[in-house]
Amino acid sequence: MTIVGIGEDAPAGLPPASRAALEAAEIVMGAPRHLALLPPLGADLVEWPVPFADGIARLLALRGRRVVMLASGDPFWFGAGTSIARHLRAGEWTALPGPSTFSLVAARMGWPLEHTACHGLHAAPLARLRPALAAGGRMIVLLRDGDAVRGLAEYLRDAGFGASRVTVFESVGGPAERRSDGAAGAMPDAAFAHPVCAAVQVKGDGAALPLASGRPDAWFESDGQMTKRPVRALTLSALAPCPGQHLWDIGGGSGSIGIEWLLAHPTMRATTVEPREDRAAQILQNAARLGMDRLKVVQGAAPEALAGLAPPDAVFIGGGLSQELLDWLAAHLAPGTRIVANAVTLESEALLTRAQARLGGDLLRIELAQAAPLGGRTGWRASYPVVQWSAVS
Repeated sequence: MTIVGIGEDAPAGLPPASRAALEAAEIVMGAPRHLALLPPLGADLVEWPVPFADGIARLLALRGRRVVMLASGDPFWFGAGTSIARHLRAGEWTALPGPSTFSLVAARMGWPLEHTACHGLHAAPLARLRPALAAGGRMIVLLRDGDAVRGLAEYLRDAGFGASRVTVFESVGGPAERRSDGAAGAMPDAAFAHPVCAAVQVKGDGAALPLASGRPDAWFESDGQMTKRPVRALTLSALAPCPGQHLWDIGGGSGSIGIEWLLAHPTMRATTVEPREDRAAQILQNAARLGMDRLKVVQGAAPEALAGLAPPDAVFIGGGLSQELLDWLAAHLAPGTRIVANAVTLESEALLTRAQARLGGDLLRIELAQAAPLGGRTGWRASYPVVQWSAVS
């Protein structure tokens, strides 16, 4: 089969290879909007059903025939190509991409695409934008439908970036292309038609989420069970996240470790294990608010809740430390897995001391003090010392 990317200027804008694939096809599958853009063909036209996943089985049933599937622009940049290709064998398919919406909008705006954040929010929450919201930033956002434009403007306003300039493009690249400019805090009272996207120049005095590990504690809702900012920064440094890796965060509390792990890179994965139902719900809320809704939260106690999880590249034990858990990890983790555990009580510290003697690794004692009022003057208020064990299985 062939995956053909088309734009709103089809058929005039179709390159020769895409035209040839369509002319040779027995069957063309695509959304009704895409099918309506095509020139007359000898192929059977099949509308892709809603929801999208329902069409995959129908497509796979056509194996062995000359099939073209239509997708918008570049099928492998927030497009349908990835969803389809994972079900096909190598050599079963080819792709003929067209210009992406991101490329077309960057050209209209005169923005360097390599320095512009690109987001596909067809089926994703607006909170995915939160890590990128900082004054001076630029982003291009693909939106679900026309109503989502107002939702985007409201989200920017509520985050303190109502001054942002929002340029809305409808049917970009086609004869019906329309452009509307305005501020997020004062969007024009107009209806916008699908397909639609927005170019955003971020302005305002809203809070920006820092890039460095150890974000301020105020970013996380908590009942007090949270790895505080300085210790969190040291913990993430010891966990040493690398692109594409998977973390087990055992005893999630507020979820701050797992969320910051995910913030390190868009390819990161994390699973948080938390025994308390209320805290598990709190972790999900924190993750969603900061655009990290891909965090997987498992409610249960370790080590029982760890069985069946995708294997980790790193493990953090922030709660529920026990000899049973350490023994289970030693028996089940693949060689090379990084382990970091923090202890505050003498009993937990003794467990880590024995673990280091038996398995190796490093012990770090973290003692912090913060300036605080002392009578009419200022003195140091010490926090409980934290003992951190880090090792490689």
